[in-house]
Amino acid sequence: MLTEERASMNASDEKKTDIIVICGPTGIGKTASAIALSKAVNGKIISADSMQVYRYMDIGTAKPTQEERRQAHHDLIDVADPDEDFDAARFSDMAADCIRAYSGDGVVPVVAGGTGLYIKSLVSGLFRARPVNKEVMENLEAEADRHGTPVMHHRLEEIDKMAAARIHPNDRFRILRALEIFETTGKPISEYHAEHGFSDQPYRVLKIGLAMDRERLYQRINRRVDMMIDGGLLPEVENLIDRGYGPGLKSMGSLGYRHMAGFLCAEFSFDEAVELLKRDTRRYAKRQMTWFRADKEIQWVEPGNTSDIINKARNFLGR
Repeated sequence: MLTEERASMNASDEKKTDIIVICGPTGIGKTASAIALSKAVNGKIISADSMQVYRYMDIGTAKPTQEERRQAHHDLIDVADPDEDFDAARFSDMAADCIRAYSGDGVVPVVAGGTGLYIKSLVSGLFRARPVNKEVMENLEAEADRHGTPVMHHRLEEIDKMAAARIHPNDRFRILRALEIFETTGKPISEYHAEHGFSDQPYRVLKIGLAMDRERLYQRINRRVDMMIDGGLLPEVENLIDRGYGPGLKSMGSLGYRHMAGFLCAEFSFDEAVELLKRDTRRYAKRQMTWFRADKEIQWVEPGNTSDIINKARNFLGR
């Protein structure tokens, strides 16, 4: 029987493909939730993780295990080499291809991951800005290192109050990108966003976010890092370097990989590398939650509450 929500959809919504998003910070259990949901609704999983796209980078990216991949089909994992450019635009295009391929089989696309920009680019259309001006961005990065992210946010507020109001004062990446666009083009990023509108809305979307008490999450993150170390993160990084994927690559600058590479380059001790990895992963999780909390469409669920996730999905799908 159709729910009231389903019955009240307008005609344009009726023509849109239904997709379900499972999002949240790193280490919270998105993979397990997505697998359980996929089994319940005849779904296939599209990974929305900016690092799991890379081959040979398994442990540090916490890719689904082979057993997990047997339980549910996963797409957009191992689709690029570590020295390839991969961004939100490429993700959006590839994910859209997957969704089109599923449509004839009655499969529900389950988009699962923690890269907020990737998810936004898929469900709301992508503001396809020109490529980053590396020289300008490097200068801004150096300034942020010297003065701190809040100072850079204050500078953004002086040139683009609308963008500054939307971006958290500690969201370093988005602050610097907004400043870089202004310095390169002379035009505030809020004007580009207003022109674009993020209004393509090609799908009808249910967004489910996983959240828990911060201290519990941080404990999970610390344990996960220990498991990555025990599971062979350092040899994985050594293997990547042996394959010619050096520390200067964008992919190698990510969590875990830059820390192990730093140890191998004698920048710090192994124990220091592990502690820095735990700290930086906790900080990353905090930034992810800041991003997702700003999305009022997300329905929040405790990780492990599988029945609630499945019920929300079935109501959304009218099953």
